[in-house]
Amino acid sequence: MGDKLGIERHGDIAIVTLDNPDKMNALTLSMWRDLGAAMEQLSDDDSVRCVVLRGAGMKAFAAGADIGEFAALRSNRDQARAYAEITTAAMDAIERCRHPVVAMIHGVCVGGGLEIASLCDIRVCGESSRFGAPVGQLGLTMSYAELGALIRLAGRAVAMEIVLEGRIFDAREALAKGLTSRVVADDAVEDEAIATARRIARGAPLVARWHKAASNRLTRAPALSADEIESAFDCFDTEDFRIGAEAFNAKQKPVFKGK
Repeated sequence: MGDKLGIERHGDIAIVTLDNPDKMNALTLSMWRDLGAAMEQLSDDDSVRCVVLRGAGMKAFAAGADIGEFAALRSNRDQARAYAEITTAAMDAIERCRHPVVAMIHGVCVGGGLEIASLCDIRVCGESSRFGAPVGQLGLTMSYAELGALIRLAGRAVAMEIVLEGRIFDAREALAKGLTSRVVADDAVEDEAIATARRIARGAPLVARWHKAASNRLTRAPALSADEIESAFDCFDTEDFRIGAEAFNAKQKPVFKGK
């Protein structure tokens, strides 16, 4: 099955599906691009009252970016900068979407998947869901914009624990950390996420949009400088990045050199 992005309409609710189940719904560059376009399109549609984001199947919400593309599309600073323009645009589109966004989380929600979920307004996950961001094991930094979203959601202490340890943890710990809104039985995730969207859709749509816009503005930190944003790409010029990527593809543990 090829990677793609699905969009369904159920009345005033739109369901966007990250559909790459053979790779735990890891996002290819084309999926990132399509996700940004879909969220912008839905944001402009006044007939939409709520958007639900999910992964295809029951095993994963999303396992982050597709590491298999890195050798060809994200192997150095210049490629990483071009790649980030597309992923950042997708993340911005989720955050800027005028309508409330609900994350329906089955299974794995790590790396870029966690970053996407952190930009949603409500997150519903199953008891066996797993969370984390082991970017350090690839010799990579988390995008600073996405790190900021994680800090706004769960606070600096939690965000630092996640990116520094790179540990994968369970749904109950994610709930305690404020990363998910509620935990339900695995077979109830879809019903609860859709019920949540329906409750939102029954409310006054203008009020929901105003609340979302105000909340985004009230939690927005001062923007980073251009130099600070550029420093996020320094990791792509390191030997540790090459070590991390090669170890991941070989299914081995990386031994970093700090170079």
